[in-house]
Amino acid sequence: MKESDIRLVPIKNGTALDHLPAGTALKILEILQLSKPEKAVTLAINTESKSMGKKDLVFIEGKELTKSEIEKIGLLAKGATINVIKGSEVKSKAKIELPEKAVGIIRCLNPKCISSIENLETKFSILQGPLRAKCFYCEKTMHEKEIANAIR
Repeated sequence: MKESDIRLVPIKNGTALDHLPAGTALKILEILQLSKPEKAVTLAINTESKSMGKKDLVFIEGKELTKSEIEKIGLLAKGATINVIKGSEVKSKAKIELPEKAVGIIRCLNPKCISSIENLETKFSILQGPLRAKCFYCEKTMHEKEIANAIR
């Protein structure tokens, strides 16, 4: 097998995530709850990329992602590409953007926050440069690594 040979088998129907920052594929599997998938899931971790140096890829057979799932990925991999595949063809392709707000997808790390005490749906404003999330209720600000660990 030559190095230029294809290493991944394309999917027929589902979602392909490309241009993920290197090292994020396993976290994406976790937040999408795909650790024991019913359909095939293919990962490429730390693969070569002309534009990024190294990148991850995730192919999910038989699954289109919801808006909430795409927002979760946006918090980890702003600028990644999502491809919806149908009949072995790319039907839509888009850049994953950082959401402006995160509702119900991040848990607040402040144990005294009303969202923790009263089991309220969490609400965060997402701020850039560097990435931060600010709780609507207690105003706790979380940084990138904290956000990644608080995604549900």
